[in-house]
Amino acid sequence: MMKTLDPFEFRLSRRQMLLASGGFLAAVTVPSGNVLAQRTAAESAKELVFRTTDPRNGEPQLEHLVQSWLTPTKHFYVRSHAPNPQINAADYRLQIEGMVRKPTSVSLADLSQLPRQSVTATLTCAGNRRSEFNAEGKVGGVQWEAGAIGNATWDGVALADLLKQAELLESAKHVWFEGLDEIPRGHGTIPFGASIPLEKAMSREPIPGALLVDRMNGTPLTADHGFPLRTVVPGYIGARSVKWLGKIIVSDRPSPNHYQATAYKIVAKPEPLDWSEAGPIYRYPINAAICTPAAGAKVRAGNVDVAGYVLPTGRAAARASSVHVSSDRGATWQPAELVGKSEPFCWQLWRATVAVTESADQLWVKAADQTGGFMPQRVAWNAKGYLQNSWYRSTITVESSDG
Repeated sequence: MMKTLDPFEFRLSRRQMLLASGGFLAAVTVPSGNVLAQRTAAESAKELVFRTTDPRNGEPQLEHLVQSWLTPTKHFYVRSHAPNPQINAADYRLQIEGMVRKPTSVSLADLSQLPRQSVTATLTCAGNRRSEFNAEGKVGGVQWEAGAIGNATWDGVALADLLKQAELLESAKHVWFEGLDEIPRGHGTIPFGASIPLEKAMSREPIPGALLVDRMNGTPLTADHGFPLRTVVPGYIGARSVKWLGKIIVSDRPSPNHYQATAYKIVAKPEPLDWSEAGPIYRYPINAAICTPAAGAKVRAGNVDVAGYVLPTGRAAARASSVHVSSDRGATWQPAELVGKSEPFCWQLWRATVAVTESADQLWVKAADQTGGFMPQRVAWNAKGYLQNSWYRSTITVESSDG
C-alpha cells in the first residue's frame, strides 16, 4: 500500500516544484514515519467535534461557521467511511475507462496540462442535522448536528475537459467515481463510489458541473479531504464528491456501487422493496441553521443577536430570498439580513437582532429561495436520517434583564 503524505510538509526539488507549479503535485519526498499524520489528526481534533474517530467523522462548533463566508479548512467537516488511504502522489494514476474511445491512465502531471479552474462551492452531507430525527425514532449513521457543511474554494480541472479527451461514446449517460479507500463490507472491502448524470458532468454554466480538485482554500488537499485528488460536484450532496479518486468509469447506467445504488436514498423502512423503489439523492434541498447563540446558551431578556447560515437548493439559479427568525415558537417571525456574497451553489450567512422575553425557550429559523425552495415546518422521518431541512430550532435559557 502507498505511503500517506501530509501535503503541507512536502520538500520539493527544483524539478518537482516546476511540475507542481501548474497546480497538480507530481512528485514528493516522503517524510519518515507516521509522525506527520498523527500530528495532523491531533490538530484537527482541536478544531472539530469528532462523532467517530475510526473512520474520521467530525464537524465544527457552529459558532465557527459564521466567522467567515469561506470556511477555513480546519473548520470544514470531515466525512469518511473508512480510514484515510495511504497515497504517494508520485505514483498516483487516475484510471479512465468504460464507454470511451480512448481509455487511459493519467498522472497528476498529465492533469496539469488541462486548463485550471477555481470554483467556490458549498458541500454538505446528506445526513446534516440527522440527530434531530431521533426525536421521532432512532436513526443510525453519524449523528450529525448542523455542522456537516462548509463553503470552500476548490482548484483543479473541469471533469468535462478530461472526458472530452477520452472521447465519449454516443451511448454514454452516466459517470462513475471510485475512491481508493477500502470500506469493510461483507467478507471483503469496497471503495466508496458514486455517479452523476453525464449532463451534469459536462455542464459548464455558470460553473463546471463537476471538478477534479487538488487544492482547497489555496493549499493542497489534506488527507481528510481527499489528497491528492477528489471530485467536487456543486449542488449535489457531499456523497457525490468522492475523495481519494482512483477511477472514472463512463457508463450507460448509474453506478452499482453500494453508496449509489443502495445507500443515500430516502426510505421509510429499510426493506428491499423500499430500497429498490427509491432513487438516489443528487441535489440538496434548501437548509438553514442558527449558529449563535449556541444551543443551550444563556441569554438575557431583551434584544439578542442571532446569526447563522442558509444554503439554497442545489440549482444554479437558486439564491436565498428570505430568512426569518422566531423567538416565540413561530407565533411571530422577524426577517433576517442576508450578508456576504450570493453566488451559485454557495451558502449565505445571515444575522438578526431578535426581541426575547423571559418566557422564551427556543429560537427558530426558516428560509426560502428564489427557485421556490422552502424549509417545511416538519420533514417526514426516514430510516437513514437524510435531508433534514425542517425549521431549525435551538434551545436557549433566558435570564432576567435585571439579574
